[in-house]
Amino acid sequence: MVSKDYLPANSSSFAAIKKSNMSNITQVINVDKSMRTLKKTVHASDLDQLLSSTGPFTFFAPSDLAFEKLEKGKVEQLLEPQNRAKLADLLNNHIVNGKILFSELKDGQKLTSINGKELLVSEKDGNILIGSIKILPRDAKISNGAMHLSDTVMV
Repeated sequence: MVSKDYLPANSSSFAAIKKSNMSNITQVINVDKSMRTLKKTVHASDLDQLLSSTGPFTFFAPSDLAFEKLEKGKVEQLLEPQNRAKLADLLNNHIVNGKILFSELKDGQKLTSINGKELLVSEKDGNILIGSIKILPRDAKISNGAMHLSDTVMV
């Protein structure tokens, strides 16, 4: 097997190697093709450092489709260096201290994001929601917490 030290970061072999050794939330985001926008925003806001740390955290990660629901040009605006704090605050709405598996999310449960926003979990028609946002399970072994997908950005 070729050492990952000699593979270009954009090669499919490098991605496969990283995927097999995934250990934290940032690494999952870096290789998941449905999270390209999230990857940009996490790195631009410097939250990659937090999401690589010990944690544990639960991240309700907005998919690319979630970001597409924002008003046109909003993502590009948030990615500008002068908006780093706004972007970090927006993403912090999606992060909760502690590891909460999808099966542990219960109707009526109240969670608090790391920036103090209350997140109310509900169940409707067999779906798990936070507010009106649908949450989907994401099966990945993550050493520093859990990650689920949200179909909308929590603003």
